[in-house]
Amino acid sequence: MNYNEPSIKKKREELSSPKKRRRTTASAVAFRVILFLICAICVSGAGLAYGSFKGIIASAPKNVSLSPKYSSTIIYDDNNKAVQPLHDYSSNRIKVKSEELPDNLKNAFIAIEDERFYEHDGVDFKGILRALWTDLRNGSTSQGASTLTQQLIKNNVFEAGGESNIIAKIKRKIQEQYLAINAEKTKPKEEILTDYLNTINLGKGNLGVETASKYYFGKSAKNLTLSECAVLAGITKNPTYLNPVDYPEANDARRKLILKKMYQLNYISAKEYQQASEDNVYAKIKSHIAKGNKNSVYSYFTDALITQIVADFQEQKGYTQSQAYQLVYRGGLKIYSTQNTKLQKIADSVINNPDNYPVATKFSLEYKLQVTHADSSSSTYTEINVASYFRKKKKDPTYKTIYNSKKEMKAAVKAFRKSVMKKGDKKKAESIHYSMEPQLSYSLIDQKTGQVKVLVGGRGQKQDDLALNRATSVKRQPGSTFKILSTYAPAIDTGSMTLATVFDDAPYQYENGQKVTNYVSTSYKGLTTVRDAIIDSNNIVAVKALTDLTPQVGFDFLQKLGFTTLVNNRVSTNGTYESDVNQSLALGGITDGVTNVELTAAYAAIANQGTYNTPVLYTTVKDSNGNVLLSNKKKSRKVIKKSTAWLLTNAMEDVVKKGTGRAAQLDSDMAVAAKTGTTSNNYDYWFCGYTPYYTASVWTGYDYNTSFDNDEDYHKVIWKKIMDRIISEKKQKVKSFPSNKNIKKAEICIKSGKKALPNVCSKDPEKSMVRTEYFASGTVPKDSCDAHIAVTFCLKSHLVAQKFCPDKFRYTKIFRVRPKHSSHKTDDEPYFLNIDINNKCNIHTEEWHQKKLEKKKKKQEEKLKKQQKQQQSGNDTTDTSINNIEKQIKKLLN
Repeated sequence: MNYNEPSIKKKREELSSPKKRRRTTASAVAFRVILFLICAICVSGAGLAYGSFKGIIASAPKNVSLSPKYSSTIIYDDNNKAVQPLHDYSSNRIKVKSEELPDNLKNAFIAIEDERFYEHDGVDFKGILRALWTDLRNGSTSQGASTLTQQLIKNNVFEAGGESNIIAKIKRKIQEQYLAINAEKTKPKEEILTDYLNTINLGKGNLGVETASKYYFGKSAKNLTLSECAVLAGITKNPTYLNPVDYPEANDARRKLILKKMYQLNYISAKEYQQASEDNVYAKIKSHIAKGNKNSVYSYFTDALITQIVADFQEQKGYTQSQAYQLVYRGGLKIYSTQNTKLQKIADSVINNPDNYPVATKFSLEYKLQVTHADSSSSTYTEINVASYFRKKKKDPTYKTIYNSKKEMKAAVKAFRKSVMKKGDKKKAESIHYSMEPQLSYSLIDQKTGQVKVLVGGRGQKQDDLALNRATSVKRQPGSTFKILSTYAPAIDTGSMTLATVFDDAPYQYENGQKVTNYVSTSYKGLTTVRDAIIDSNNIVAVKALTDLTPQVGFDFLQKLGFTTLVNNRVSTNGTYESDVNQSLALGGITDGVTNVELTAAYAAIANQGTYNTPVLYTTVKDSNGNVLLSNKKKSRKVIKKSTAWLLTNAMEDVVKKGTGRAAQLDSDMAVAAKTGTTSNNYDYWFCGYTPYYTASVWTGYDYNTSFDNDEDYHKVIWKKIMDRIISEKKQKVKSFPSNKNIKKAEICIKSGKKALPNVCSKDPEKSMVRTEYFASGTVPKDSCDAHIAVTFCLKSHLVAQKFCPDKFRYTKIFRVRPKHSSHKTDDEPYFLNIDINNKCNIHTEEWHQKKLEKKKKKQEEKLKKQQKQQQSGNDTTDTSINNIEKQIKKLLN
């Protein structure tokens, strides 16, 4: 453009022309309008953003807790040692306090996750700008800028995020930062850090550093080395692909980065950095995991404990079953159990030692098959169907799903599956489990407290949590162990009988006409005391005793002893009447059976001098703050007199010394009393016994009633081996059972139970029948024996001597007196008086006596005459002597 005068003039005219002025005015107006609109939009946007921001802030959660919601419940043994965590997927966490965490562990997480943790106020704006710049430069969104506080809020308030859209995520981020700032205004940094370390997911289902430390290293977090701290801190960025078990190389790279950061931030020295970097920590982790650090199934004791606590929460606190289970698995409770870990290990090792089972091990099938048929219908089959199939196929009504080997069992399953699955059918699901057979259960109780110290619900590897527990939930017939509890204990306690009371062991029938048979012997012993009946486990004497006592008395007494499974006046599903108030109660013939623990607790009452303690599996349950939620105070009641307990114990000592329990004799001189039990058909074998310290019961049998081929003693030997090891390893002082001042003793005849006749009962033709027996005060027998009779015979006639029989021909024999109304032959038969005592000597009769007297009189008369004659002759001799003497005197005088 030329800037000469004409040009400038032309330009002025253009600018001042009306057209140009109109354009300029329009442009100015448009600009102002646009500027106004922009300002209006900005103001409106800012207002809207501010309102939205205020709305997001206002809708943020209130009264939030940064502590983890759920944590593992810990079970402690009777020495207050933590033995078992309980948790589900959301609570595999053990909370620890800040002072229980090493500085290296805290600093490792801070170094890699939030290096300005101690400087910011909950939100790290420097970190946000750094992450934004990095993302813009790299064209990604991989950089995070959340502080530990924000991460903690994300996990415990927003439950780890997981939003489905960007709007929800932005909303959560704003609220997260807002809550983080507020949290740091009210909470100390150390508390926030501790909550964070107790919260984070550290792979393999481990939540929090304490649980992870125990899992990966087998020790508490407070004992971690620097290198191990870095391993844990390296997991949190990606718990799946950075866990040191499955991905050690990836974790190692992260670990070394953390150690370098810790060194750069002056948390560790150069020497510590070097040593930790060179640590072969993954070999240690691999070794620890290889030793069996797995989330194994809970023990039988733990199963029973969980079941009991859930029931108590429902009964005492009014919780639903679901609420109770959630509290147990997620509530961070502290459960103080009564289990003694050392004793439990002893019992487990003995019971699971195959050398202790002379019976060949078999396997019973637990089976479930779900099939979808070609017509879309479905069927479910179990081991019951397997048994039915083979009973029909093999024409064997006794077929049971018990096999000699796993191979044989699998073959049977394969054959059954083939029989039910047709063309077009599809297998939806199938599970095959097995149990070792014969099975066994065991429980041990401290009789003084009622605390259950040991539970074994079965032999072999336990495959599931809350599985079949043969010690607490399976009911089996108690057999002869019930004789003491249902019959002899109440009989002696009421004074109806003593240990010397005699019954005739002879053929006998129940009121329904069924024959009562003795298990130990096929013969009948005849007159038998209660003591001997206990020693030999005599069935007939027990039934006769309960019949005299009445079954109702025995039933009521069993209920006092804590049995909850007895039946009275019940109509079964098939409409029949069921009741355990009958004569077979004496032998343990009951409708449903009893559990091992309840049977052990009943015997523990005798061991505890007659005081019954309700069996308990725990003492206290506390919440995470130490508040007591449940308390199991000792519940005791007197069920029998001390003197009764002493007498029963004394008799049961003889069971072990010389009766059916001889196989359980201990290696030491520790006092032991026990009772054996066997059910009909040899389905169940029991041994219930006690020392001055503990009461324990063993049951063995097949889960599906199956007879043993022979009378088995291995369960008694197992009882003995466990108790011997307890005595040895616990260094128990050898003791006798407590004495009792109300016990008296007396010499009795064991065929009558009464005072022994001098020189009669001791001269029984079989053996001496005199015994020193013990009695409660006031029950010592006053009457003399009426079961023996002394009969004098004449040696000449061998008939009952008459009064005329000379002493030199008299001899005495001792006989037993046949009981009234007894017509059966027993072992007493050869010794009964089997002659007519009125059939007396036919030689030394009265006539013989008269003749003897006359003969004697005649002899005496003859003797007298002879004596008189001799006397007369003697007098004449005397006169002559006198005359001679006189003559001599006269001669001397002259």
